[in-house]
Amino acid sequence: MFFAILTPRRLAKLLACRCRMKYSLDLTVATRPEWVDAVMSDVPAFLQDHADCERKASAMAMSLVAKYPDRVEIIPELIATGVEELEHFQQVYNVMRERGISLAKEIEVDPYIKALMALIHSDSQRRFLDRLLLASIIECRGAERFRLVSEAMTNDEQLKTFYHELWVSEAKHGHIFVKMALEYFERDHVYERLGFLNDEEGSIVAGLKFRPALH
Repeated sequence: MFFAILTPRRLAKLLACRCRMKYSLDLTVATRPEWVDAVMSDVPAFLQDHADCERKASAMAMSLVAKYPDRVEIIPELIATGVEELEHFQQVYNVMRERGISLAKEIEVDPYIKALMALIHSDSQRRFLDRLLLASIIECRGAERFRLVSEAMTNDEQLKTFYHELWVSEAKHGHIFVKMALEYFERDHVYERLGFLNDEEGSIVAGLKFRPALH
């Protein structure tokens, strides 16, 4: 009943307060400076890709609600996360519109996400865990890269502030998804699997080409 009377924005703020404890793991491989150079060489393309990533992140959170309606303990957090990601999409779009940048007409396959999805188990229970843990890792990578973009925007105060704020938000989401997993799985099992996936993510990132895209 308590969640039912909260607006999505207030619920997101409440969840942020509940996630001050660190649940996520540190990334094993840092993003290289060449990635930042690629982004700064084509900021409009980066904004187009970023907008698409935020839209997909919102859809992913809501797909978990649809796929696992019996996981009632985490549905409020998933809804709040989905709403917040959609707000981020709107914010990116507003920045793009101000600058005369359109949304991308064609969405390229994201090699980073494709490689991560190949790590997911096929059986339903372990698949549920993997989806939550990979969501955490993806959010942590996003937070790291938003920080780097913010620091690189020395001549664009609007984007510098914008990406600083997103960095804080994405870091919070990294904790939320691990906390969700701990609702249903033993802590040792969660962190053993998270450690494995985190190592694999580092290997994937190390092999990616540098392009003006979030991943």
